[in-house]
Amino acid sequence: MRYMATYDLMETVRNTNQWLGATAQAFASYPAFAMVPSPALNLLAAWGEVTERTFKRMVAKPDWGIHTVTGADGRDHLVTTEKVVERPFGDLIHFKVAGRETKHRRILLVAPMSGHYATLLRSTVQSLLPDCELYITDWHNARNIPVSAGKFDIEDYTLYLVDFMKALGPDINVIAVCQPAPLTLAATAYLAEQEPDAQPRTMTLIGGPIDPDATPTEVTDFGNRVTMGQLEETMIQQVGYKYAGVGRRVYPGLLQLTSFISMNMDRHGKAFTDQIMRTARGEASDHDPHNRFYDEYLAVMDMTAEFYLTTVHRIFKEREIAKNAFTVAGRKVDIGAITNVAVKTVEGEKDDISAPGQCKAALGLLTGLPEDKKAWHVEPAAGHYGIFAGKSWRNNIRPLVLDFIDSNAPGPKSKPKLSVAK
Repeated sequence: MRYMATYDLMETVRNTNQWLGATAQAFASYPAFAMVPSPALNLLAAWGEVTERTFKRMVAKPDWGIHTVTGADGRDHLVTTEKVVERPFGDLIHFKVAGRETKHRRILLVAPMSGHYATLLRSTVQSLLPDCELYITDWHNARNIPVSAGKFDIEDYTLYLVDFMKALGPDINVIAVCQPAPLTLAATAYLAEQEPDAQPRTMTLIGGPIDPDATPTEVTDFGNRVTMGQLEETMIQQVGYKYAGVGRRVYPGLLQLTSFISMNMDRHGKAFTDQIMRTARGEASDHDPHNRFYDEYLAVMDMTAEFYLTTVHRIFKEREIAKNAFTVAGRKVDIGAITNVAVKTVEGEKDDISAPGQCKAALGLLTGLPEDKKAWHVEPAAGHYGIFAGKSWRNNIRPLVLDFIDSNAPGPKSKPKLSVAK
């Protein structure tokens, strides 16, 4: 499968379905057909509308869509994004709130690179923005990065995090969501040994596979069921001529999306069937719950082949982080070197991706950190998505994380008043 023709074939299938949807919608909506009303034409138009939107979203990068935030003064303040650090494979961006005093809480939100854009954390950002000065990692789609930019594997990812933390300074509080948790831990340990004054103040790891074997799930155990050769042959393709990254070896977003959907085929099939019927009855809208969810879920990005393969091999198969045997640029990273960064782990009781125990394993690796600087929380009845973006996050986990940050801030321990999460 490692050929441009295979990549182009997948893009051709996507493009063809988008065209078929648009054509069906246009044909069934022809004004002359209104003289002979037919339920079949309504269904055809509805199928076309849903199909065209579905396949179009697969190659669109979502907007943040965060335009204002309500301040303590009761006024709405404009929100803009600005790049703090700009790099070929990802930027560090800041959500700048106009006309608001700088917040004392400074948070770096490390977004996952696991098939979706950083906008997957939109609701997380919205909930933190009223109370924090917020920064986030904005990873780029590999298909748009020229081959001349070089490789990008998990060591490069770790060094990117190191540079981002150094750029923000030691008063930053890091929150890593899911996939980046092990590499965020490694980046902090790297700083502890190389530039201890640049370490973050606190680190919160949410639902990440620090030790995938602690409580294996179908997702985290995948690496043990296939060989690296099988993965490379079946998952890796070369970007076609349509994109700037032509020739780059990637794990394509469209292939990832196929895997995502196949895990819950019945649920997704029902969701789209119901949406077609709602559209036919005139009950659907541009921003209804279905479109809000799937506009984000279907927007996928390619990962570099080396990042995907080294993640599977070194994080899941060899468990280098779990064994404290991870190396960066030929230098072993000792997680035990972290001695003064407060660390909290958050897990969901019903998480079927990174089950409870996988993330908490980080605390056992922090042999040089006093126990009073360690904390953990397991959210009852919460699944994977809920621990960073759902009701559990808004009502329970977010306040706990902000309290954890405040309790490890210098100076008086009086807690600032929190805004109500929306």
